[in-house]
Amino acid sequence: MTKDRSFEGLMARKGEIMKKAVGIDYDTFESGSIAFDYERMMRETGYSLQEIESIQRETGVGNTPILELKNLTKLSRRFAPSGKGARIFVKDEAANPSGSFKARRAATACYHAQRLGYTGVIAATSGNYGAAVASQAAMRGLKCIIVQECYDSRGIGQPEIVEKARKCEAFGAEVLQLTVGPELFSTFLMLLEETGFFNASLYTPFGIAGVETLGYELSMQFRERKGRDPDVVVVTNAGGGNLTGTARGLLKAGAQSQVVGASVNLKGLHMASDTQFNKKSFTTGHTGFGIPFSTWPDRSDVPRSAARPLRYMDRYVTVNQGSVFYMTETLAQLEGIERGPAGNIALTAAFKIAQELDEDKMIVVQETEYTGAGKHIQPQLTFAKENGIEIKIGDPREEVPGENIVLPKDPSYIKIEEVDLEKLKKSYIRNCIENAKSGKVTREDLEFLAEDSKSNIEFVKNVLDELGVKY
Repeated sequence: MTKDRSFEGLMARKGEIMKKAVGIDYDTFESGSIAFDYERMMRETGYSLQEIESIQRETGVGNTPILELKNLTKLSRRFAPSGKGARIFVKDEAANPSGSFKARRAATACYHAQRLGYTGVIAATSGNYGAAVASQAAMRGLKCIIVQECYDSRGIGQPEIVEKARKCEAFGAEVLQLTVGPELFSTFLMLLEETGFFNASLYTPFGIAGVETLGYELSMQFRERKGRDPDVVVVTNAGGGNLTGTARGLLKAGAQSQVVGASVNLKGLHMASDTQFNKKSFTTGHTGFGIPFSTWPDRSDVPRSAARPLRYMDRYVTVNQGSVFYMTETLAQLEGIERGPAGNIALTAAFKIAQELDEDKMIVVQETEYTGAGKHIQPQLTFAKENGIEIKIGDPREEVPGENIVLPKDPSYIKIEEVDLEKLKKSYIRNCIENAKSGKVTREDLEFLAEDSKSNIEFVKNVLDELGVKY
């Protein structure tokens, strides 16, 4: 009998399709309520940290350099109080085969797919992960399909996304480009079912464990070169996998570094809106992903996401689009390092946070990414103008996403805005209650919620009291 290919039919079979495409029975980790055994799920990747390092070395992934940004440090100190201005470093993940840290995720996913006997892999992404999966699949002799949310209803695609499609195709992948909307996920499910390929999701335990090597490696490099761990690690935050994997790697190294998430503020723009899709100049690393995935990580394309940023985030800040463009150009002109926009989100935040810290402290931007024709500042700003966005120089606090991009007058105008982590944690707990449709919370649930929100049981109980939920 022909299977129902409608959106409703595919979504109804989501669990069945995912189980077959990932090779994980997520039900075995469930408690029957809110809680699930996260750490056991992570262990069931079947690979130790050392094994993952070995897997990544096979395809030239990892062992990327740490660069000290001495000129940016000097510039930051010009605007810092006396005695302040931490040394700024960056982990240059653009040195990976596909040009970003996501090669670490893809290396593990493609190895696992090959080991389990899958003939191909599929990933739903409009970003660097598609190129990473395509690159690693080519090295492993696997077929590859990338499903990409690329265009609005006018058929207009963002330059950065279009460029990434070309990069995927260059590695031999088949790229299916879609308009913005819910059809991305249903098409993804249909292809998984039809092809029997492996779901190389960003959010599997395999993918997140692949990023753990980044945090571990970073810690080891700092200890070897500087005799200690960095004081602060700033991570660009979108779906949460970058931050989760890096933080877990740091913890496995025994590091006590503060982990700061950074996103571009795109408040007011809806990521699934056809009319607003091309009103933004950043396709990742923004609050349109960072906030929703922090407050409900299980919205991803697997039943339980291994990316759970609230478990590991010590601080969360936002920057504006114009400041990131400014810092991208500053990095190129002061340090002679030309890198793409996503990692420069964290760099912009680090530039400002460094001014809060003593001069003997060290702050590291945890990743960079490649740049190219569609990622450069000029095509991005030109595209913004074509979509009715005003470009001006002034105070970044005047920027209104979807209306203008404000480039700072000078480096002193670069600002960060604090995100209220307590508010995010409350939203997360509320979402857990609503999605579990549970009238009562068990002791196991309380402990899980405290761990998953990096809070404590008393905090969780207070939130539940506010919601009128029994425990």
